[in-house]
Amino acid sequence: MDELDFTYMGLALEQARLAGRQGEVPIGAIVVHQPFDRGTRKPLAEPRVIASACNRRETDRDPAGHAEFAAMLAAARELDAWRLSDCTVYVTLEPCIMCAGLMHQARIRRCVYGAPDPKAGALGSLYRINEDERLNHTFEVTPGVRADECAALLRDFFRRKRRS
Repeated sequence: MDELDFTYMGLALEQARLAGRQGEVPIGAIVVHQPFDRGTRKPLAEPRVIASACNRRETDRDPAGHAEFAAMLAAARELDAWRLSDCTVYVTLEPCIMCAGLMHQARIRRCVYGAPDPKAGALGSLYRINEDERLNHTFEVTPGVRADECAALLRDFFRRKRRS
């Protein structure tokens, strides 16, 4: 596992814990920006976190209140651009169809996720939006980074929820 991926997923896990403390499903996301030279593919700057978010569906009563969706919107505002082509999205749970679709529309370079989502995952479990060459953009996906920690947060949250 890449050391930077491990570290950045740790920041997404912090956001997930924040969501859990707020009574939300504990999912967190961050967006890392690192511009590359299109010709040489060499980095032009050090990577930096430009956005972070956690699930807020219940709090905001918003069906689009997913962590990665909110983080991508914040990243677009930070960069003052809708294209996030120099960005990697880190999220603790495999994105759903809506969020994978936004990743496609935003032209992200890469998505790194923790736990797979066998019920709604759109980047490997049920669908592979990122690889669909019928679409005008494909992107790299790195699954399973700190998957056990990410899954444990979700399992513990729902276990407590069922008890109450």
